[in-house]
Amino acid sequence: MTDKQLKPSLIQALIPIIFLISLLSLNVYFFGDGALDGSNQIALILSAGIAAIVALRVGFKWTTMLDGIVSSISSAMSSILILLLIGSLAGTWLLSGIVPAMIYYGLNILNPTIFLFAACVVSAIVSVATGSSWSTIATLGLALLGIGQTLGMSEGVVAGAIISGAYFGDKMSPLSDTTNLAPAMAGTDLFTHIKYMAYTTVPSIAIALIIFLVLGFMNSSETDIEQVGLVQAAIQDKFNINLWLFLVPAIVIFMIVKKISAIPALLIGSLLGGVFAIIFQPQVIEIISGGGANFFEQSYKAVMLSMYGDINITTNNEMVNELLSTGGMAGMLNTIWLIVCAMVFGGVMESTNMLRVITASIIKLANSTGSLVASTAGTCVFFNVTASDQYLAIVVPGRMFAETYKDRGLKPEVLSRTLEDSGTVTSVLIPWNTCGATQSSVLGVSTWTYAPYAFFNIISPFMTILFAYLNIKIRRFTDK
Repeated sequence: MTDKQLKPSLIQALIPIIFLISLLSLNVYFFGDGALDGSNQIALILSAGIAAIVALRVGFKWTTMLDGIVSSISSAMSSILILLLIGSLAGTWLLSGIVPAMIYYGLNILNPTIFLFAACVVSAIVSVATGSSWSTIATLGLALLGIGQTLGMSEGVVAGAIISGAYFGDKMSPLSDTTNLAPAMAGTDLFTHIKYMAYTTVPSIAIALIIFLVLGFMNSSETDIEQVGLVQAAIQDKFNINLWLFLVPAIVIFMIVKKISAIPALLIGSLLGGVFAIIFQPQVIEIISGGGANFFEQSYKAVMLSMYGDINITTNNEMVNELLSTGGMAGMLNTIWLIVCAMVFGGVMESTNMLRVITASIIKLANSTGSLVASTAGTCVFFNVTASDQYLAIVVPGRMFAETYKDRGLKPEVLSRTLEDSGTVTSVLIPWNTCGATQSSVLGVSTWTYAPYAFFNIISPFMTILFAYLNIKIRRFTDK
């Protein structure tokens, strides 16, 4: 019997999952937010080891698991490269004054009362235009987070608003990779898929926006207007703030809209940030470089340092000092470590058919249309937790449920909508998932901190289940 034909029992498949959940729970209890500093990575590796031991007992060869691990890590390489480039871009955009300029002008035009509402809407618009939640959060999101903190708002709430808007736009954009992947897995076309998603996605974002609007009115009295002026003054004291700086993000957004791959677009954006730093911020260049024989040497050292390492721009305002710091590519290495470990665990579980055994058992329990949709949503979330990658959370359930949906007379777009409502949006809520780890690192906000406020992402899987059950009720009523 070949490895592909081997099939572990449900109990055997659940052993690594139970072990992982137990270790992750202990990590959260003992380390809190510090669990991402290394203990969760070790938990994933140890759980992969447990999965490998179980698989060896079943009869799988180590080479099969190793191939699965390599394939799993390879599938995440694009995300890892993007993550490194986002770190580089954050550094040069800080050095050049692009992010400080966004914060400076944003404080002038964004009313504290509607800030959370506006942050969600603006993030959604940019994400629809670019088709990328990652790019939106790494550029506009960073500036919006800084503005929100200056306005005296909790970083978790602000990050939740940004992520809600960015992931709504990602879902509804025809340029998004996941929006193209889901219908491909389900067997429908792109625009039919987007049309069907609107039935659940629009109510979800509407509820989220109402919540953000209410939170904004509740928090508006806490805003210190004088503090806003001090922040602007501190930024203007260190940087040459002007509208020309917005040319760089405009170019990056234009490239992504024109379907240029995120990797070259972010690299070009990072390099342009360095060029604009040399042109507009010579005083900052001198400070960051620590001096040099001439301006060329200072520029080279400062731009290079901003791309790979820590830079901190000190002002007389502590709040501004927190905003004007970044870790460059090196600041992303801890997140990359987490992603690699997660992919190791996912690779072992996938290559030994353990994930398939678990999902197959779930399908058997789905007797009605409503329970089938609920099972699909639950399976997508399960894959986000265990396989740690949103693409696997779409691809594997899509393959496994497609035939079942067809046999029960359901349209493929019902499946594709469910895959996106539960697979795409919940990935950012899992700290060790590629999306959760990335956005936490980019924004500098713990996943546990922003997850309770990412209302759109929380509501979406429940909305798709509710919509399925309402459809059943309506059909039964009309049949009578």
